Amino acid sequence: MKREEDIIRRVKEAKENVAAADELIRDYMPFIKSETARITGGSTAEGSGDELSIALMGFHEAIEGYTPERGAFIKFASLVIKRRIIDYRRKEKRFSGNVSFSSTVSGQEEISIEDTVESEEKPYEQIHDRDAVRQEIEELSDQLGKYGITMTDVAKNCPRQERTLESCGKALGFARENRHLIEALKKTGKLPIGAISEGTEVEKKTLERHRKYIVALFLIYSNGYDSIRAHLKQVFNKGKGGMEA
Repeated sequence: MKREEDIIRRVKEAKENVAAADELIRDYMPFIKSETARITGGSTAEGSGDELSIALMGFHEAIEGYTPERGAFIKFASLVIKRRIIDYRRKEKRFSGNVSFSSTVSGQEEISIEDTVESEEKPYEQIHDRDAVRQEIEELSDQLGKYGITMTDVAKNCPRQERTLESCGKALGFARENRHLIEALKKTGKLPIGAISEGTEVEKKTLERHRKYIVALFLIYSNGYDSIRAHLKQVFNKGKGGMEA
């Protein structure tokens, strides 16, 4: 009981403090890897790659979405991670995009692990689309590395609330209208938070908290990445006001 109370306390602190959230994720990395291996059928040692990134995102979402009424946190986190990975694999199988940058967790949906029926009408186009998405992800990963950011960082840094997602969308929209901000990022390696905050009225602390995610957005929208942009358009269109790709 005391251990569960300690976890609940740490989860509560993680909701309010980024450093506490990072520490909690680090401490539970063995659990996250183990769950990834269990769900994917791989070994714990193989707990890396796309599925682990998705699992990290799921664990962070579990932190944001957890309340004591949901029961034990570990059980809840396991459910969210499983839902995340299944959803990712389902989307990958449809070749509609390999990276999900944002979603919400209600904790109420039932999980179906039935395979999505694949269309066999245009196998060549489907394989081409899948390879194009993977190539985009690899290129984006290389670009992010120049800023000291990994795809896992981006996954962990995703907004979990619609209001925050909308704020990041405002930052992106403002930068697209003021291209010198994106150029400043590329030249200095630093996100011009002050100028973005002044131009959008988004609080600096919000921009700083999601800096890695916003950097990824800026790079995506200034370097092509048509497949990833198509996915992001769907994400932003779910929010208020939408976002044209």
